[in-house]
Amino acid sequence: MVRKSRRRALRRCNSLAPQNTPPMSRLSWFPTRRWPSSTLLLLLVGLLSRQPGLRVGLQAVHTLTCPRWGTPGNRGLFRDGEIVIGGLFHVHYTPPPMDNDFTDEPRYKECTVLEHLPMQYIYAMVFAVEEINRNPTLLPGIHLGYHIRDSCASHPWATQAALSLVSGDSSSCNPEDIAEDSKGVPLIIGGASSKTAIVLSRVLSPLSVPLMSYQSSCPCLSDRRQFPNFFRTIPSDIYQARAIASLALYFKWTWIGAVVANDDYGLVAVKLFQEETLGSGVCLAFLETLNRPNIASDARRAALAIKASSAKVILVFSWYTEVREVFLQLAQMNVTDRQFIASEAWSTSGSLLQNPITSKVASGVLGIAIRSSPILGFENYIRSLTPFRRPDDDFLTEFWEQEFACRIPDGSASTPSANMSNPRTSLPLCSGEESLEVVDNLFTDTSQLRQAYNVYLAVYAAAHAIHNRLACPATTSRDRSSTCSSTKDVKPAELLQHLNEVNFTTPQGERLYFQGGDIPPKYDLVNWQKTPEGSLKLVLVGHVDGHDIHLNDTAVQWSSGSLQVPSSVCSESCPPGTRVARRKGEPICCFDCIQCADGEISNTTGSSNCERCPVETWSNTDRTACIPRQLDFLSFNETLGITLTTVAVSGTMVTTAVFVVFLYYRHTPVVRANNCELSFLLLLSLKLCFLCSLLFIGRPSAWACRFQQAAFGISFVLSVSCLQVKTIVVLAAFRSARPGSGALMKWFGPGQQRGSVCVFTCIQIIICIIWLSLSPPEPRPDFDTPGLKVTLKCAMDSVVGFSLVLGYIGLLACTCLLLAFLARKLPDNFNEAKLITFSMLIFCAVWVAFVPAYVSSPGKYAVAVEIFAILASSYGLLFCIFAPKCFIILLRPEKNTKKHMMAR
Repeated sequence: MVRKSRRRALRRCNSLAPQNTPPMSRLSWFPTRRWPSSTLLLLLVGLLSRQPGLRVGLQAVHTLTCPRWGTPGNRGLFRDGEIVIGGLFHVHYTPPPMDNDFTDEPRYKECTVLEHLPMQYIYAMVFAVEEINRNPTLLPGIHLGYHIRDSCASHPWATQAALSLVSGDSSSCNPEDIAEDSKGVPLIIGGASSKTAIVLSRVLSPLSVPLMSYQSSCPCLSDRRQFPNFFRTIPSDIYQARAIASLALYFKWTWIGAVVANDDYGLVAVKLFQEETLGSGVCLAFLETLNRPNIASDARRAALAIKASSAKVILVFSWYTEVREVFLQLAQMNVTDRQFIASEAWSTSGSLLQNPITSKVASGVLGIAIRSSPILGFENYIRSLTPFRRPDDDFLTEFWEQEFACRIPDGSASTPSANMSNPRTSLPLCSGEESLEVVDNLFTDTSQLRQAYNVYLAVYAAAHAIHNRLACPATTSRDRSSTCSSTKDVKPAELLQHLNEVNFTTPQGERLYFQGGDIPPKYDLVNWQKTPEGSLKLVLVGHVDGHDIHLNDTAVQWSSGSLQVPSSVCSESCPPGTRVARRKGEPICCFDCIQCADGEISNTTGSSNCERCPVETWSNTDRTACIPRQLDFLSFNETLGITLTTVAVSGTMVTTAVFVVFLYYRHTPVVRANNCELSFLLLLSLKLCFLCSLLFIGRPSAWACRFQQAAFGISFVLSVSCLQVKTIVVLAAFRSARPGSGALMKWFGPGQQRGSVCVFTCIQIIICIIWLSLSPPEPRPDFDTPGLKVTLKCAMDSVVGFSLVLGYIGLLACTCLLLAFLARKLPDNFNEAKLITFSMLIFCAVWVAFVPAYVSSPGKYAVAVEIFAILASSYGLLFCIFAPKCFIILLRPEKNTKKHMMAR
C-alpha cells in the first residue's frame, strides 16, 4: 500500500514537469526506499543545485508549481526594521512522533517542553540588535529587525523554519520571487548543533543565504567547498582537541583513557587528539564509545574499563547526558580517584555540577569551555523582562506562566499555553508584581555567558557586514546625520561576500574576523572545585588563545583535592642516567629503563638514547654527566708500588752484599776461577737492572720516559754481555787445552773480554740514541682504556725502536744460552756454563711470558708487568750465577781451595 501511494505521488510530481524537461529533471529518479520527507527535500535541493551530473538547475524547479513547505506557525519573536536578520533557536524539544506516508505533505505540530538556556540565547540576540540600533556609529540611520523562530532541536523543524524565514511572505520557492517579492531575511543566525548546521547550510547554499552558527563546532563545517555560506562564532573542534593534547603534554600525562560519543563529535575529536600527540609518547590506554540508544550498557562497559585501567586521567568527549550515566556507574563501583578531562560539551554543564553523584566521582574536573565574556547591561536587561511590556513575545509569556504558575490576563487566546494538556484556565491570573529579579535558573544566570556571547558576536558580525555592504560611514564617525545608503537592495549573496571580509573590534575590545568560516580559536580552562559545603563550583583557571595556553597551575584543584598534579603513566619516566627500552608488543608508553653503559650518559628524563662521553671525559657513577678522567699511574704510595719498590731495593741490597763478599774474598779460588773482573762488572750491571725498575714507578715525565727505556735496555745488555763473554771464555779455555789450540786464548784475554762487553753494550747505546732522538716515548694518557681512571704512561710512538731494543737483548740472551748449553758438560768444578744455562733459561722464559702479559694488562698494570719482568730476570741472573759461589765462600770454606777446584 505504501509503495502504491509513493508511486502515485511520484507520478503526480512528474506530471507537473513540462514536456520539454530533460528526463533527469523529473523526480522519478528518486530511490524507491522509504525516505523521510525532510531527507527527500535535502536530496532534491542539494543534488539539483550542486551535482553537475544530476543538476536540473533551478530553472527546471522554477517551472514547477512549488508551494511553501508547510505553513509556518505564528510562534516566534518578531520585530520589523529596514533590514531584518533571522534567528533559529531550539527553544522547545521533544517533538511529537510523526509518520509520513508520502501521500500528504508533512504536518508538523508544536514542540512542548521549554528549555531555559536557549531562551537566554534569544534575548542575547535581541539585546545585541537593540544595542546596535542605539549605536550612532554602526549602521547609522538604519534600524535592524529580527525574526526569531523555534527550531525544536530537530533538523526537519529547523529546515521548515529556515525556509519560512528566507521566503518571508512569498508562497513560492522561486529564488527570484523570494528576493523580489518577499520580506525574507538575508542572513540567519542558528544551527545549534553540527547536524542541524550541515542540513541548513546545504539547504540555504543554493539561495546564497549566509548561516551563522553559535554552537556548531564540527571540523567538517570548515570546508568552504561544501559549505561556502557557513560561518560560526565558536571555534572548530580541531582547536579543542589541540588544546587538550597540549594539556596532556604540559602535565606529562602519557597514559590516558578515552570515553567518547559514538558520533562525529567524539570520534573525530579523539582522532585529532591522537594526531596531535603522535610522536610525543602519549598513548590511549583504552577507547570506549557511548551510544545514546544503548547508554545503560555502554556506560557500564566504559565504567568497567575505567576501573580496570591503570590510567588515572580519563578524557571524555561526549554529551552531558551520557557523561551523567557514566558517573552513575562509577559511583556504584566506588571509583573516585580518576582525573577527568572534559570537552566543552559538558565542562560547564549545570546539571552535572549540581548532581551529588558528580561531586563524589568527578571533583577536580579540568575542562575546555567555550570562552565566556561579560555583556555590559545584559543581566539588568534579562532581569527587567516582563510579558506585560512585551505582549507579543510568545516565548517570554510561556516562560513566565511556567515559572510563576500564573496566567497572563490578556494573552489567553494567543499563547501556546492554551493548547497544552494542562488547561491554563486552572492557573491564577498574574498580578504583574512578579519579577525575574528573584528567579535563579539557566535563563537568568549571566555569570558565565558562553553560547549567549557567541550569539551576541554573530549579531555584531552581521551588522558589520551590512554596514560595509551599505557603504555606511566609518564606524569612528560621530556624525549622527550620516546615514547609510538605500537598504532595498541588500541581497544574501552580497552579504555573504562582505561577511568574508569583516574585521572589527567588539564592544568588549575583542578583535573579530573570519578565517574562511571560522573565527580565531579562544577557549576558557575551567576546573570543578569543591566548596566547604561539599558541592561543586566552576572556577576559571586559564584560557586558550590560538595555539597558546595560559594556565594558572596553582589555582587548579585536582581530583585528589590537593594541588599536586596527578600522574598518569604506563611506565614512570626513565630518570637521568638511564634510557628507554620499549617492551615488545606493547604501546610506546610502556617501557623499561636500562642504565647507560660505562662511558655513556643521559642527562634528561625519558631519554631514548645514551650519549657517549668525549674521549677525555668519563661518565660519573649516576651516568648523568661526563666528568674529567682522573690520571692514574703506578705510584710509590700504593700497595703495588710499595711492593715493587721493596723488591727492587732488596735486589739492589742483595747485589751489593754479593759484591762486598766477592770483593772481600777476591783472592780466593772460587772468585778468581770465575773471571772476577767480569763477575764484578756483572754485579754492577745487575744493580743497575734493579735500580732501573724504580724509574718505571711514579708520575711519568718526558725525561723519565726516555731514561727508563734507555737504562733498561743498556743495563740488561751489559748483564747479558758479561754472561756471554764469560761463556766464551769458558769455551776458549777448554778448547785451548787441546793440542794445537794454544793460541785461542790469546784472542780472549782480559783486554778482549772488556772490549767485547764494551762493543756489545755500545751497539745497544747506539740503538737507544737513534730511537730516542727520532721518536722518543712521551707521557700520554691512555684514553683507549675504558674507565674513569686513565693511565698516564710512556706512549711508544715508534714500536720499531722499542722492538729493536728488546730484540737485541733477546739476540744476546739466545746466543748466550746456546753457548752455555754447549759448554754445560765440560769438566772442572769452576765451570760456570751450567749456571749460565739455568740463568739464561729463566731470563728467556720471563721475557717470553712478558710479551702477552704486557699486551693484555690494562693501564698501570702493564707497567707493573714490565717491572716484574725486570726484577724476575734480574733475580734469576743474580741467584743462578752467584748463589752457589756465595754458598761455598760463606758456608763451605773448605771447598774454596785450589785443590778442590782442580779435582777434575
